[in-house]
Amino acid sequence: MLYVTLGARRYRIERPWGDLPTDMGGVTDVATDADGRIYVGLRRDSYTSAPGPTVIVLDAAGARIGAFGEEVADLHMLDVAPDGLIHVVDRDAHEIIAFDREGVVRRRLGTRHQACKPFNSPCDIGFAPDGTAYVADGYAASRVHVFAPDGTPREGWGTPGQRAGEFSTPHSVRVGVEGEVAVADRENNRVQVFTLEGRFLRSLYLLHKPMAVTADAEGNWWVTDQVPSLSVFSRQGVLISKARAVLNGAHGMALHPDGSVLLAEMTPSRLTRLVPE
Repeated sequence: MLYVTLGARRYRIERPWGDLPTDMGGVTDVATDADGRIYVGLRRDSYTSAPGPTVIVLDAAGARIGAFGEEVADLHMLDVAPDGLIHVVDRDAHEIIAFDREGVVRRRLGTRHQACKPFNSPCDIGFAPDGTAYVADGYAASRVHVFAPDGTPREGWGTPGQRAGEFSTPHSVRVGVEGEVAVADRENNRVQVFTLEGRFLRSLYLLHKPMAVTADAEGNWWVTDQVPSLSVFSRQGVLISKARAVLNGAHGMALHPDGSVLLAEMTPSRLTRLVPE
């Protein structure tokens, strides 16, 4: 049995965890909803892989209870909006598709297979408590797009570069409990933190190519990177704790309501769970 300590808590490492298929694509991201359901995103090659679902639904114990998303061409990341819709970033289709729990498409952002309308290979999506959406765009762009809860575009921010408010691969985005937006600025080796309106506040450093960022109920920022490591920062950007060695680089991450940490590890393709003790 392996353990890791983050802050004042020790976690038991469980891997691989969850009833996931082994022949339908690599594990690329994970998200949870308010009821504790777990949504695991699978990345498959739409040209060479057999057709199948790209989102696997698990209960809190890891049992498979559903699957959907056969129409997704290139699932990169996903997140659950406050209204419960599961938003899937279909990266190279330049679209974000929102599904309900039954896998029915309820909303779309972007124009499918049309770059720069407005996305150009987007990476991630995150939500404010009122449903406002922030999209990290991404691999072929350097911008954060903002959408009203009904999907109406609002003004975003960001251009290519290394200065504050500029990006080189904005790879992940989340909104913290204090109403701040964190963006994993991957190739600039930092996480930038902004107000909800896009005003730069601060950067988090001591990272190598950050992959995923999320926030806990205390306002701390959790960041995975390609060291590989898992870091916890205070809201003000002070490094609280860092774990290495026993963890592979996680492409996606979620904090479950039961206190566990879920890590979507692409190599090898698996879900790892950190269980607090």
